Amino acid sequence: MRAVVPVLGLLLISAASALAQEPPKVDCANATAQLDLNMCADQEYQAADAELNRIYKQAMTAVQVIDSDLEGAEVGAVEALKKAQRAWTGYRDGQCELAGFQARGGQAEPMLVSGCLTDLTQKRTAELKEFLENQGN
Repeated sequence: MRAVVPVLGLLLISAASALAQEPPKVDCANATAQLDLNMCADQEYQAADAELNRIYKQAMTAVQVIDSDLEGAEVGAVEALKKAQRAWTGYRDGQCELAGFQARGGQAEPMLVSGCLTDLTQKRTAELKEFLENQGN
């Protein structure tokens, strides 16, 4: 019997750990609790970020093609895209940190930051899509 108690304890800890890792399902269309709103805002940002990463890869391929058609000092499209993306990332992070100060330390701060991240990420995605369209992609 003594051996059963530690085994049951380990099973309970394992089950609790597994549940803790699985984010709860939230109906974002009807969310009203701040925790749910925060989670939904983060999910929206994660989706926008995934789309940006997809489009950025396409843009990187396009600038590689541009560079392959150039020689010597003219080459630089890949580096220009990387430079622009790094600068944009710094801007995004600072701007969204600032947006969070509207509710600094409050429960709504994560939602404000995620909303800002989503908005700026979607705008950056649109910029890269426009670049691709102008390249004929």
